[in-house]
Amino acid sequence: MSAVEHDDTGVALDAELAFLMLPGSYPESTTTVRAIETHMSWVFLTDRFAYKLKKRVRIDHVDCSGIGARRALVEAEVRLNRRLADDVYLGAVPLVRDAYARLRLEGDGQPLDWLVKMRRLPAERALDAMIASAQAGPVQMRAVAHRLGGFYRRCAPAITNATRYRRMLEASLLRTSAQLRLPRHDLDRRELLALEHDQRACLDRYRALLAQRVAAGMIVDGHGDLRPEHVYMMPEPVIIDCLEFSRSLRILDRVDELGYFALECEHHGAPALALPLFEAYAQMTGDVPDPGLVHLYQSLRASIRALLAIRHLQEPRYRESRGWRVRTAQYLQLARDHIDAARAAADDGESG
Repeated sequence: MSAVEHDDTGVALDAELAFLMLPGSYPESTTTVRAIETHMSWVFLTDRFAYKLKKRVRIDHVDCSGIGARRALVEAEVRLNRRLADDVYLGAVPLVRDAYARLRLEGDGQPLDWLVKMRRLPAERALDAMIASAQAGPVQMRAVAHRLGGFYRRCAPAITNATRYRRMLEASLLRTSAQLRLPRHDLDRRELLALEHDQRACLDRYRALLAQRVAAGMIVDGHGDLRPEHVYMMPEPVIIDCLEFSRSLRILDRVDELGYFALECEHHGAPALALPLFEAYAQMTGDVPDPGLVHLYQSLRASIRALLAIRHLQEPRYRESRGWRVRTAQYLQLARDHIDAARAAADDGESG
């Protein structure tokens, strides 16, 4: 990742951040402003709303260094997230310089940046918080499955060529494995090569089933980052923060996305939530996925999550943190556990 302090507007980033920390900068009254820095954004929380400002960064999949690119991504984030959180994403709002050279939010003047404006959701209703407080169970999983089942039924097939889909999965597998083995990450190369070998072997063994999924129209433009912290258990589940910056990363099998969600619940200490999730999804949609295929998908996702975790150690603010290395090890163990389960399921199918 590379960052820039100025972009094509010539405005210093520090000036924008300082302005957005002031309660008086917002069009609605607020007693406080709290800032949260994420990997790609700053989020400013007022009493009732959240404003997301994208960082001026360039990474593998996206270039946010220019105002035009950031505006396009902000508008895409609003449009795509309204699919599963319609009343949360209120719009793209400009940060402008007015006629008196003052910064204003949602005002008239020269746009200097663009922010996503969202309605704030109660933190205690986030599914990760509910898992931590032992409040998440089959009822919540059935509600999420029904929400996603309805969403998927509205999605047109995104890929109709089985060879293209399998090659896409294989390319992602190889790219992730190669990046995990980079010397700077200091991970066990022998274990990583063994994991890659088993994942590739399973991908080949499930070739026919993958082709069936493609032919059935199950590969869709989905959410792309379905994790418990992005799911809020309101009267109807609200799902936020899709991967707006890359359509290719959002294209996946419907049960790959469900498997990823179940994997993240498992990482949060709640593996038992997978069963009611898939049962409710199958009951609603009639789509009963092969368990071995789901385990294969989960192993591939766990490897990607391991890579994202270990990459944090390349950023100065995380370099001394043991937590990201622990998280990497946890995800690599999940990748191994699920590929072993996929292999066992394939063996059972062949012996049966």
